[in-house]
Parts: sequence; structure tokens; C-alpha cells
Amino acid sequence: MTASSTRAGRPHAAWALPGVLFFSVFAVAPMVLAFYLSFTEWNGLGDPRPVGLANWQRLLDDPRLTQSLWLTALLTVTSWAFQTVVSLLLGVWAAGRQRNRAVLSAIFFVPFLLSSTAIALLFFALLDPNFGIIQQDTLGSSSGAFLAIVFVGGWQFIPFHTLLYQGGARQIPEVLHQAAAIDGAGRYRRFFSITLPQLRNTMATSGVLMVVGSLTYFETVLILTQGGPGTDTAILPYLMYEAGFKSYDFGYASAVASFLVATATGLSLLLVRMTGFGAMRSTREGM
Repeated sequence: MTASSTRAGRPHAAWALPGVLFFSVFAVAPMVLAFYLSFTEWNGLGDPRPVGLANWQRLLDDPRLTQSLWLTALLTVTSWAFQTVVSLLLGVWAAGRQRNRAVLSAIFFVPFLLSSTAIALLFFALLDPNFGIIQQDTLGSSSGAFLAIVFVGGWQFIPFHTLLYQGGARQIPEVLHQAAAIDGAGRYRRFFSITLPQLRNTMATSGVLMVVGSLTYFETVLILTQGGPGTDTAILPYLMYEAGFKSYDFGYASAVASFLVATATGLSLLLVRMTGFGAMRSTREGM
């Protein structure tokens, strides 16, 4: 093979340029700007006025930060547990050969095609204590409001993770199940001894996406509870919204946003390291 043919067979670096430019303009640049604004005082008009570390000191001294961190962590863990169990079971089921499986799988995927705002508005109407399907003030209690956010987020994103598990389950060699069945293993034994271990890479991928997604919940909280009752559902993204678009304190809001980005990035890197996400290899290697 000649050097020219080798170079021709390699993807040209220029092909990645549009993606790099798009990411730089719409992701990196806003984050850099928000980090800069976190060291300023700005109400959205005029020029930002530098204030040094005042916004960061205020953030660390803000008693709402501890509550928001706790609520965000609780929402992340609860959403991960709920979505993982349901999407795993649905994904494994959808990978089978049941009758009408394809039609039902398509129906299950519909919520993911809707916007978060539309879904939140739908459930806000359904949970209305006067005209909704549940004749009680679910969103008026701390536990009810929190569980509603978890359920609505799961209702929207479970279809996506179900699709991941469906694809992963279909990659499991059928010979493994056949050999286990010959040895007398039942359906549940095969699920826990074969299916789950073979889906460990899919679970890691899905888990990272769930955790990062849970850290950025906003529309659902804004429409369903507005951080209430009181401040019982005021997670970090909502705290940022209140500072920026209710108090017009964009410097402090930028500090909250930068703190949220740093937290999400650190947690993502930790999950990647703990799950071995960055060094995954096919579970079918050598078969």
C-alpha cells in the first residue's frame, strides 16, 4: 500500500471543521462569556462592571446553594434509578420477538419526540387539582412536586434509553442463551447471569447520559412547580434562572451557571473513570 493511498483512506481533518466551529460558537464561547460575567456586576443593560470574586463569595455564602445542591443530587439519583430500571426492562423486552413488538416500541418512543416544554404543560394540566385527572394538589406538597418532576422527566427520556438497551440486547449472542437453557437456566437466571453482564457497557453509557441530563433539568421545574412549594424543588438551574431573569443579576447568575458547568463536568469525568466508559471494548470480542 502506497503512502498516497494510506493518506486517501484516512478521514481528512477538514471534515471535522464544521462540527468544531459549531461547537465552539454555540457551546465553548457562551461558557467562556458566562465565566467572564461571573466576575462582573451586570443587569443586562450597559457595560458589565468588574467586581472580582464578589459573586463567587456570595454564591458560597448563599444558604440556598446547599439546599439546591442537595435537591439536584437527590433528583439525579432518583431519576437515574427510575429511568434505568424501567428502560432496561422495556429495552430487553423490545429486543425480543413478541407479537406487535414493533408497533408498541414505536408508540413507546413518541414521548421523546415532544419538547420538554410541551410535556411539562401537558402534565401541569393533568395534575391541576381542580380540572386534572387527580383531584388533589399533588404539586402543592414537597414530596408530590418532587416525584412529579422525576416522573415527567422519566416519561420523556425513558424511550431514548429504552432504544439504547434494545440495541444492546440485540447484540447479545443467542448462543449464550441457548447454552444456558440447555444447562437448565430459567428466564430470570438467564437475565441476571447473561443479559445484565452483557449490557454493562450500555448501562454505563446510559447512566452517564442520565446523570448529565438530570443536572440540566429546567423547563419541567419552571412550568410544573416554579421551584416550589416554597423552595422545595429549586434545583441549581432554577436558582440560576431566578438570579438572572427575576432579579436581573446576570453576574451572580453567571457564577451559578459556571458552578453548574464545573459540577456537571467533574461528575461526568468521575463517572467515565469509575465505569470504564472511555476504555470500553466489545463484549463479543473473541466470539
